[in-house]
Amino acid sequence: MRTIAFALCGSFCTFENALKQLARLRETYEILPVMSETAYNTDTRFGTAESFRRRIREICGREIIHTIAGAEPIGPKHLADALVVMPCTGNTAAKIANAVTDTSVTMAVKSGLRIKMPVVLALASNDALGASCRNIGTLLNTKHIFFTPLGQDDPEKKPNSLVAHFELLPETLEAAFRGEQLQPVLR
Repeated sequence: MRTIAFALCGSFCTFENALKQLARLRETYEILPVMSETAYNTDTRFGTAESFRRRIREICGREIIHTIAGAEPIGPKHLADALVVMPCTGNTAAKIANAVTDTSVTMAVKSGLRIKMPVVLALASNDALGASCRNIGTLLNTKHIFFTPLGQDDPEKKPNSLVAHFELLPETLEAAFRGEQLQPVLR
């Protein structure tokens, strides 16, 4: 059975949907959970950090990697066959695009790319069509990085916002295993 490293960043309003997809993937794959330090430690109006950590541990049946040192071996020790970042914030996308490795999630990505592991990004960013757009363009042209198809979630009130169609994660992941980007990217 393949193992998927599943990393969550701080787009807290999408956590419920991300956990739904995590549980869905768990039916087919072993899951190695990773959380950014912010996601791991922050209580928000969407829930407490402990409640999310508990649910993730229950789904995955293992402890959560939440430090840079904990994420570093994912690639070199071949701990996973692919990495999913869901949700992937604009901040995390910018760091990945610019080779900044200062969180457990960005280290997991760097570690995976080091061995040509497919990395699937499920973006959730309020400025994806604004300041973050150039980073997304860079990542679309980066080998071994694939995007879960995405679209505008509220074009009237948030015209620069894009959110991945989280429900397309299984198809995106299977395409990534073949080295292909699921099309169309924008829906």
